[in-house]
Formats: sequence, C-alpha cells, structure tokens
Amino acid sequence: MTRRVVITADDLGREPGTTEVIVALLAEGHVSATTLICVAPDSERAAKQVAEVGVVPRLHVTLTSERGLPRWRPLTDAASLADPDGTLTDDPFALGARGEAPDVLREADAQLHWMRERDLAPVAADSHSGTLYGLHGRSWLAEALEWCSRHRFAFRLPRDPEPYFGGPLPPPLAAVHEGAVALADDLGVPLPQTIATNRRTANDLGSYEHLRDDYLRRLAALPEGTSELFLHPSRDDAVTGPDGVVRTWETRLLRDPAWHHALEREAIAVTEGWWP
Repeated sequence: MTRRVVITADDLGREPGTTEVIVALLAEGHVSATTLICVAPDSERAAKQVAEVGVVPRLHVTLTSERGLPRWRPLTDAASLADPDGTLTDDPFALGARGEAPDVLREADAQLHWMRERDLAPVAADSHSGTLYGLHGRSWLAEALEWCSRHRFAFRLPRDPEPYFGGPLPPPLAAVHEGAVALADDLGVPLPQTIATNRRTANDLGSYEHLRDDYLRRLAALPEGTSELFLHPSRDDAVTGPDGVVRTWETRLLRDPAWHHALEREAIAVTEGWWP
C-alpha cells in the first residue's frame, strides 16, 4: 500500500476572488480537487469556469452562511434551516439546535439538482463548516450517508479523525463517528483514511512560515491509504480579517516550491479522489 492524498481547494463560488484563485490553481495543477458552494452568488460563474478547465467539483453541502459575507439563501423553503428573513444563519450552533433531517436532505437534493442542471455530475459530497457531522449540535451523519448511498457518492468523513480534531474525540462524538464509519462501510460509501486542514487563525499562527511548517508536518504524518488535505485559498482583497489572511497564505503555500519538494520527498502520490 502507498500513501496518496487528495489536495482540495474548498469553497469554489464563495465569492469572486476565491473562484478566481481556485480555478487558477486547478489549471496550474497545484490542487487536485475542489468543492462548490451552490447557494453563493458567484456559483453560476464558478460552475462555468471550472467546467472550462475540465474539473467536476464535489458538492459542498452548505447549510449555513459565513460571517463577513452577505448571507446566502437556501435553494428550498426549508423552514428549519433559515432565519426569519429567509437566509441561512451564520451560526452553526443555531442550525444544530433547530435543523430537521427532512429539510437537510431536501436542501442537499436541491443543491445536487442545481449542479446537474449545469452539466456538472459530482461523484462525492462533503459538508461546509462540518455542519452534518454533529460538531455544533445534532448530527445528520446517518442521513447524509444514506443519501450518499442513494446517489452512489463518496463522502468526506475520516476513518481516523484524530489528525483533523487534533486528538481523540470526546466519548459521545467518538461513538457517533464509529457508528457512522460502520454504516458507511455497510452502505458502500467510500471514505478517506483521514482528513486534515488548518483550523487556526492568523493570530494563532503568527506567520506564513508557521502555517507552511504545520502543513509540512501534516503531510509527513499522513498514513497509508488515501487521505485528504483541504485548504481554503483566496485572493488578498477577496476576504477580510484574520480568516482572509490565512486564505491568502494557503494560496501561497500551494505554489511554494518547498511544498512541492515535500510531496516528492515524502513519496506521496496526489490523486483526485479517495474512491475507486
């Protein structure tokens, strides 16, 4: 067995700067996959541009808005997902407290239909901000896996969650995770061996070099099998605040010779997906 990694640029369509950067990184061969936010205003343009470079994005099932951006609207009238003004909340814990599984699945279906209407046929899905996992309240993992099975999708759920969470899961969450992995195997839903990303702010990191060194450490620690590193690259004028700084650092990392040399040194093969 060898080590493989899917290098994913998340959040295609989030806003124009992110779309521009991700499409360029795909064209340059610096990332091997991307995920599309169908509810964002730039999603239409993003879908056209990614098709031009011959890449089919995964469906980034999006149930919340993001702070610092105009709020997004769901594609359905799912009442438990929306605030009184009809927009998706930017508080994942609010969604976790009130979201209902039928509404979650209807919205996922609508977002998948949106992609297919634009001749994009994804073969995998994942969860924007981790809202399906139960990190912010109730979990819809079982429902999401059954939905993936119906559509013959792979799903971003790590078999080994420790590299993502930075340590063992709390017992209640560990039990949910163990049950979800077993269910995925029963349903034939392919999962990555592990997943990893940066979860720290620019203030926590202190510098680009610290971000780079952290990703190099994560790369070296990848286990046998196929894992996923997912980043959120964007342009320096596209997002503001500490989150925006990290996104520009991640863009820089993906073009950094030190990063590419590390991939060669570690003999890790870059691939498009963790499924056959």
